[in-house]
Amino acid sequence: MADKNKLDELIKEMEGAVLEEAKEIYTERTLEEAYNPKNVGELENPSGTARITGPCGDTFQIHLKVEGEGEAGEAKGEKILDCKFLTDGCGASIACGSVVTELAKGKTVAEASRLTAEEILAVLGGLPEEHLHCSTLATETLKAAIQDYRNQTRIHTRARTRALRSQSMSG
Repeated sequence: MADKNKLDELIKEMEGAVLEEAKEIYTERTLEEAYNPKNVGELENPSGTARITGPCGDTFQIHLKVEGEGEAGEAKGEKILDCKFLTDGCGASIACGSVVTELAKGKTVAEASRLTAEEILAVLGGLPEEHLHCSTLATETLKAAIQDYRNQTRIHTRARTRALRSQSMSG
């Protein structure tokens, strides 16, 4: 029992040292997003999804749930209702995933497609130079998920158009 208590003490001491070191490198907001990320996971039946592996080897995945497709596939009023992410990356990647999904939720597809890495960095208060690519990976994955959604929407719109044409020709 005494050994377990010593081990627990050692673990707490090490955790404290790691956190103190992280505070010297990252902003408080980055640490908050990394340790308590929002929107982690996958969506059932997503409207769009993408997975990208960055040059650093981190893989990022984003799922979107979009509602409000316009007539004939137009992008009027399409809103991102929900957005989830997964990453096997570092704390900076986790923080960027949390922020990009929060920024995308509630925006139209067009608005979300214009989100930039700089906007993520502004929310986080910056990142060390060796982790700046994490914000780019997050925004590029979001844009790829939006493109996947648009591709799926086009496929469904074409199928509806063909079905309507065949009904009008037969009737």
